[in-house]
Amino acid sequence: MSLRKYLTSRVFFTQILIAVAIIAVLGYLFMHWLTFTTDHGHEIEVPDLKKLTEEQVEAKLDGLDLDYVLLDSVDFKSDFPKYSVVEQDPLPGTKVKVGRKIYIKINSSGFSSVRIPDLIEKTYREAVPTLKALGLEEGTITYIPNLGKDMVLEMRYKGRNLKVGDRVLKSSKIDLVLGDGKASYLDESQPADSLVVPEDEKTANEQ
Repeated sequence: MSLRKYLTSRVFFTQILIAVAIIAVLGYLFMHWLTFTTDHGHEIEVPDLKKLTEEQVEAKLDGLDLDYVLLDSVDFKSDFPKYSVVEQDPLPGTKVKVGRKIYIKINSSGFSSVRIPDLIEKTYREAVPTLKALGLEEGTITYIPNLGKDMVLEMRYKGRNLKVGDRVLKSSKIDLVLGDGKASYLDESQPADSLVVPEDEKTANEQ
């Protein structure tokens, strides 16, 4: 049989159909295997772990076939219990696969302390960002007579004066005493009650 007749024969087309069927079956089996090995379609919703202790997190994730990794602790946040979860990744509601690790950060046990910076003779606009950068808060603002308008003259905490280098807890409110810019002064080089005799009077007395 010539090649031309073979390519147009029923035998050739039958073999083509068999080959296509085999490829289709193998493709189906491969996709089924891939779906099984990647656990496709079996996803778990990440729970909200915030404000839970590490022990509670472990118990909750074990029940969902999930794991966790403790990254580190963060600065104390008063609206979260001590040693409770403050941040998590992935976020609550995210769909993940079995065995996925959830990364968490734990609240510290309390506020850490910071040193009071040198704000004396700094302006109010300079002082406030410096305080916030250190985790401190702006407290009561008081004005007293002084030529330096809005210049920091004193720093106070709970009624006591602070010195540069004193330590206070983060989130403490620092009261500032500022100049009002309205103070006046006399020229001390020419006192009001001078005893100097004018030149005209000295000449008259000599005569």
